[in-house]
Amino acid sequence: MAASTTAAPSAGAFWADADKHLVRYGGEFTREIIDRAAGSFVFTAEGRKLLDFTSGQMSAILGHSHPRIVATVQQQIGTLDHLFSGMLSRPVVDLARRLADTLPAPLEKALLLTTGAESNEAAIRMAKLVTGRHEIVSFARSWHGMTQAAASATYSAGRKGYGPGAPGNFALPVPNAYRPDFTTADGSLDWRRQLDFAFDLIDAQSTGSLAACLVEPILSSGGIIEPPAGYFAALRDKCRERGMLLILDEAQTGLCRTGTWYAFQRDGVVPDILTLSKTLGAGLPLAAVVTSAEIEQEAHERGYLFFTTHVADPLVAAVGNTVLDVLIDDRLDERARSLGTFLHDGLSALADRHAVVGDVRGRGLLAGLELVADRETKRSSNELGARVTRRCLELGLHMNIVQLPGMGSVLRMAPPLTATEDELSLGLTILDQAIGDTCR
Repeated sequence: MAASTTAAPSAGAFWADADKHLVRYGGEFTREIIDRAAGSFVFTAEGRKLLDFTSGQMSAILGHSHPRIVATVQQQIGTLDHLFSGMLSRPVVDLARRLADTLPAPLEKALLLTTGAESNEAAIRMAKLVTGRHEIVSFARSWHGMTQAAASATYSAGRKGYGPGAPGNFALPVPNAYRPDFTTADGSLDWRRQLDFAFDLIDAQSTGSLAACLVEPILSSGGIIEPPAGYFAALRDKCRERGMLLILDEAQTGLCRTGTWYAFQRDGVVPDILTLSKTLGAGLPLAAVVTSAEIEQEAHERGYLFFTTHVADPLVAAVGNTVLDVLIDDRLDERARSLGTFLHDGLSALADRHAVVGDVRGRGLLAGLELVADRETKRSSNELGARVTRRCLELGLHMNIVQLPGMGSVLRMAPPLTATEDELSLGLTILDQAIGDTCR
């Protein structure tokens, strides 16, 4: 059959079809038709060039259409793409071994899946089976996914109107140094007292069935909040005292984004179970659960079941291997550290120029800038953040805004690790203008 010569529908027809036929799954769609993407930019059907400061959905750490990823997909799709879930291929075993090589002992056993929600679902299921308990603790501004157990451990959004979540889920207050709830004599965050108080409450509510604590090393959807040094060691001790497993969700922080291969390395804490997603596939659907041989053996003996359609798929596993190749060959952990310093310095300069910038935070190429209506009182303004975000898009910069009760509007930035200083400078220049235009 001859190729169709039918012209693409007009923008008006496109949006009419979108409005009529698409389920809205989280806010409004950006009213731009995206035609293609390359490197740090996405391009619209109207020819606009947008600097992508979110790496897609915080995932495309190698930028869009990286040539080595493209080559891997083209080669792999023509030889081996998908298998019966009980079959194994070389890309899968290679990726499991290579992930273990990047991690400290005893993390050496990997389960390869598709999304962050799925990896957290699998990790929670494993923790419950191994401990024989069911209660899960996670941060009060967490995001771990939209499937049942992951959604029940997610507190930043999506809890209203869906009926009861999984039983036995408890929220842990977030140690936010910019907006501390427990303070020392000098007004700074007293995270130790906060953590003690939190577990006093958890112990009071628990039925004696605490299974695991599932947390992000840096809360992204929670507003780019990084717990202070020492916090995770103390949290690990709280878990050990109660026979709980510590699960770290490094969906956005894993694989060099923060300047080290894994964010938990800063704290010298090794989780019992690690979950990876987003960055592992560099934008393609690949996730992993990594744990110790001891925990995996116990789970296996108890009949652990997580048999899914796309478990251990060879196509995305091959992509994961290429991601590791590029990270190692191009030393992107070092690059994320240097570019992260450049970005943070630029954001700090914006804070010096604009009174609406209340706080600059983050690590490596995961950064947050909190906008406030009043810097002295830290009074928040959702409308301010929305206006700045809209103006950024008009000027050619795609940004993401986090707006939560009791917090100002936080601009999340996660540019690709392959970005250049010139591209970061462009983003900073546009953001500077957007804030200036909005806050005159």
